[in-house]
Amino acid sequence: MGTIRAVLTAAPFMAFIAVTDLASARSFYGEVLGLHVEEANPFAVTLHSAGTTVRLTQVEHHQPQGFTVGGWEVPDLGATIDDLVSRGVTFTRYDGMDQDERGMWTTPSGDQVAWFKDPDGNTLSLTTLATERRT
Repeated sequence: MGTIRAVLTAAPFMAFIAVTDLASARSFYGEVLGLHVEEANPFAVTLHSAGTTVRLTQVEHHQPQGFTVGGWEVPDLGATIDDLVSRGVTFTRYDGMDQDERGMWTTPSGDQVAWFKDPDGNTLSLTTLATERRT
């Protein structure tokens, strides 16, 4: 069992996101978000984000989850929001959360977070860690 754990700690992680329209998802993740498209076929689109493989998987039916399915740690949340808004991304506002005018929420520890959705309604997030937590 110890050997498997050691192998997985050194193995690159791959993320899977279910989508119903690969062409629309490829355009959103590749062109709008700027991820590098590695491969596309009738079943999936494989992209890369800072060393992590993101596989958009074609599904016939999809019910978006009520939670975040993926996210990025960014150095400047405000600048990233401004860039994505200029590309047509709309940030999500949640009732009861103290978000600023751009949709940023500051956690009790000082991290800043904002959420948006892909064309299939999957919730994605951006996070800038508080200065004292950055490594």
